[in-house]
Amino acid sequence: MATLSKPELISALTRLGRLAAEAGEHIELLLLGGGAMVLGFSARESTRDVDAVILSPADRAAVRRMIEVVGQERGWPADWMNDGAKGFLIDPQPGNTLLSVAGLTARIPIVEQLLAMKLGAWRDDVDISDARRLLSELRDTREEIWARVARHVAPGRELKAKMAFDDLWDEQHAAD
Repeated sequence: MATLSKPELISALTRLGRLAAEAGEHIELLLLGGGAMVLGFSARESTRDVDAVILSPADRAAVRRMIEVVGQERGWPADWMNDGAKGFLIDPQPGNTLLSVAGLTARIPIVEQLLAMKLGAWRDDVDISDARRLLSELRDTREEIWARVARHVAPGRELKAKMAFDDLWDEQHAAD
């Protein structure tokens, strides 16, 4: 498996929901990273994995087992869905619902929080492209947008995030 497309992600999440419903559970996920960008913003065609935080149920181990089943059924690696990005997530603020099926609801954080995560990571061209797309969703002054984003930046990443934000802002508003 090289990447996961939007239809593959929807199919996998729908299957995960069916497994949850069969077990009498309802899973609530907060999708981060590439999964959020593919499903929530159509910012790219695919993602390498799905970064997600399990908001409910409390039995996270049972959800992880269901995630593993879905991956095995598709021949995907065990970490196709993981919580690797949670270190960038401060006080999760659920935003739009991307998918609601029997047994599962998948949401994304508010745009400001996703942008804060991308600015704090700022690892490669993918993060930069994603951050550019997210910034284009926000309408306000530089200072007002930064104030809304800054409260979601992970501790220790404030300077990196601010510098990245300033670079993106200047790039997008050069003609203003």
